[in-house]
Amino acid sequence: MAKLEPTVCPFDCPDTCGCLAKVEDGRLVSLRGDPEHPFTRGFLCAKMAHYPRRVHSPARLTQPLLRAGAKGSGQFKPIGWDEAMSLLADKIDETVAAHGAQAILPYSYAGHMGLVHRQGGHAFFHRLGASRLIRTICGATAGAGFAASLGAGPSADIESAARADLILIWGGNTLTTNLHAWPFFLEARRRGAPIVVVDPYLNRTAQAADRHLLLRPGSDAALALGLMHVIIAEDLIDRQFITRWCLGFEELAQRAGEWTPARAEAVTGVPAAQIEDLARAYGRARAPYIRTGFGFSRQLKGAMAMRTVALLPALTGALRKGGGGITRTLSEAAPFNLKALTREDLAPKGTRPFNMVQLGRTLNQADPPVRLLHVYLSNPAVVAPDSGQVQRGLARYDLFTVVHEMFLTETARLADLVLPGTSSLEMTDLYRAYGHHYVQMARPVIPPVGRSRSILAVFQELAGRLGFSEPVFKASEDEIISWLLETKSPYLEGITFERLAACRPLRVNAPANPYAEGFATPSGKVEMSLPAWAGLGLDPLPNGEPSLDPEGGPSHPLRLITPPNHHFLNSTFNEVEELRAKAGQAELIMHAQDAAARGIVQGQLVRVFNRRGECVLRARVGGEVLPGVTVAEGLWWGPHAPGGKGINHLTSQRLADLGGSSAFHCNLVEVEAVRT
Repeated sequence: MAKLEPTVCPFDCPDTCGCLAKVEDGRLVSLRGDPEHPFTRGFLCAKMAHYPRRVHSPARLTQPLLRAGAKGSGQFKPIGWDEAMSLLADKIDETVAAHGAQAILPYSYAGHMGLVHRQGGHAFFHRLGASRLIRTICGATAGAGFAASLGAGPSADIESAARADLILIWGGNTLTTNLHAWPFFLEARRRGAPIVVVDPYLNRTAQAADRHLLLRPGSDAALALGLMHVIIAEDLIDRQFITRWCLGFEELAQRAGEWTPARAEAVTGVPAAQIEDLARAYGRARAPYIRTGFGFSRQLKGAMAMRTVALLPALTGALRKGGGGITRTLSEAAPFNLKALTREDLAPKGTRPFNMVQLGRTLNQADPPVRLLHVYLSNPAVVAPDSGQVQRGLARYDLFTVVHEMFLTETARLADLVLPGTSSLEMTDLYRAYGHHYVQMARPVIPPVGRSRSILAVFQELAGRLGFSEPVFKASEDEIISWLLETKSPYLEGITFERLAACRPLRVNAPANPYAEGFATPSGKVEMSLPAWAGLGLDPLPNGEPSLDPEGGPSHPLRLITPPNHHFLNSTFNEVEELRAKAGQAELIMHAQDAAARGIVQGQLVRVFNRRGECVLRARVGGEVLPGVTVAEGLWWGPHAPGGKGINHLTSQRLADLGGSSAFHCNLVEVEAVRT
């Protein structure tokens, strides 16, 4: 008999949807949205509707595999778990004995967002004394820039945006990456609020908006300063708010005075008239609301861009107006006690750090070398920048690589040992969101498929084999969740294990206005000038100089950004044939003027290249971007791309200005037709 079981979408998306799994005879028959979830309200994205196909895919890994051919050949032989774990434990012991524990490096990120299993290996590697992975590839730069202006902590609740009278989506594609926010924006539109999108290409959300400002990549700070110029010059500011809650306004006003709409147009490509119109609409709105995406922070000057945009609602006092303000992330309203699980205190002092953005450099240039790499919840051969260097490093025969995965990804194909992982439906975990204020626990709804094992189970067994005796290596998922709740945060007051165990969404005690009592900055105010930034080599004031790839030059004149594909989530879901079919082919969006100058026509295969690498895509020619701009949507696995290589063969390992994140959208390339 079929049963409906509550569960949670585990993927790296702000929505963290509540789901209902239909289960029959131990198999997931279907998955649908939970209509009783207050934020996600009963519908799922196109990706999760295909989750049953992923969970029960014939391509899913169901037993450990040991490499039986050349690295990358995909030739493996099945082995048992005892043999696999004995081999891995022995390899760890051998590596430590011969090279020291710091010759071992974990590599993981957000392939699964459950708090227990995502952090399930951290304590093990800390206790081992392995090299530390700095996990900042995604949002750390955005967070650093935002916090510099407005402080840390939760920002405006997306649900409150339904009461805004202007919705400004900046650097994000809501209909692809934050779908469940859209109904709240539509409610605001129904009440009269226009929806405005700022983005370098005509994405799905821009097509559905009332207005789209099409700008050059890396010029967002210049656009924000152009808006500020008009808002301040025409006295559309909230002087009372500025006087009470802002520091450095006079300095900011002077800097904004230099950024006329005409100057901003020259940098951004947005016509001055459009800048003036948006500035006036924003300044005159009763409660304007900004939803920031991650796109514009993935530039070399990403923190500067984010910190500049974050100042706009302070100028107009929108931070104190119901429905107005700005949203970056909401996860900080659920500050669980992760230290109890990650146990950073177990790590020896002085262990060397490696930033995950620079994995290619680490694998090829670290001295002394990394000798053992343990990958889980990530597919770095595809998702890490400068894929060619990453894959060369993974192909080293003096590197032992173990990959814990559900599918034979490009990274797994380069492994020496592959361990089959469980899906979210096969384990207990606790989820918080970064797009809403609800937390939810999920229990297994089906048994592990094949002989797959969870992350926590693997690391706890490894710890036992290596003689680690700390309680964290024996704790059950339930015990760990109880530890996570051991916090004095008022946001989590009343969130108990007993309530969570019902597996229903619970709202944390986030304040209606996160800035009612001030700002979590050193001064307690909005910091429009940051003298401390001078010591970091950064301008203390918002700076509109654009981000440019220094490895480009005249021979690579086109700017490239790599936003998400609607049918994938990072590299996940490439393994679902139906979603690949919906996604079509890996394409390069380019302006008709640039295509004509290169003799390229619609649908033609093109070689996209720079000094880091190349890939082959199919040209999509039109007016979706400005001249000089190209776009490649999505992280296609190499075997599914026309030339066998994904777009990250072209992206840089350089770190952004603050926070240590990637500059995935700061690339200069050239394009030429593939002649057959």
